[in-house]
Amino acid sequence: MDLEHKFARFGDGLSVTEDAVIEGYASLFGQADQGSDVVQRGAYRGSLDTLAKAGRRVKMLWQHDPAQPIGVWDEVREDEHGLWVKGRLLESTQKGREAAELIRAGAMDGLSIGYRTKRAVKNDKGQRVLTELELWEVSLVTFPMLPSARVAAKGIEPDVENTWRSIAEVFNDARQELART
Repeated sequence: MDLEHKFARFGDGLSVTEDAVIEGYASLFGQADQGSDVVQRGAYRGSLDTLAKAGRRVKMLWQHDPAQPIGVWDEVREDEHGLWVKGRLLESTQKGREAAELIRAGAMDGLSIGYRTKRAVKNDKGQRVLTELELWEVSLVTFPMLPSARVAAKGIEPDVENTWRSIAEVFNDARQELART
């Protein structure tokens, strides 16, 4: 399978700290993106375990360009909400400086994950439910595809109320699906 991309929006009021740290959610579970894909909880677990065992990291790229790394993700993990990332823009690189300035100015507000789908199923809504992904990279991008996923500069909390509402919707949908069987 080819490398695919999923986009997430940083959120309002994003800024970069003095040490260029950004953190937050690159992907939220149970929410359909504009391409009608839904990432299921646990989809990243195997990939993150494999990377950790090999001593490798998820890459931080500029606009998915493998020739333009712009920082490092110091922490990438799944939690009950989604894929959480924390990293540092490397302002010693030209693109790292540009990314930091664009975020500070409010011109850059997106993240996108680069991955390969290992397993997916279609649900009754016609959505592709991604159950296992091989995560390659998380990029800073111009145009987000999943507006409800949030990444923030250090110290800014993601929109927890909308996240919980989305999680409740997923459970409700699952309950309705189980009732049909």
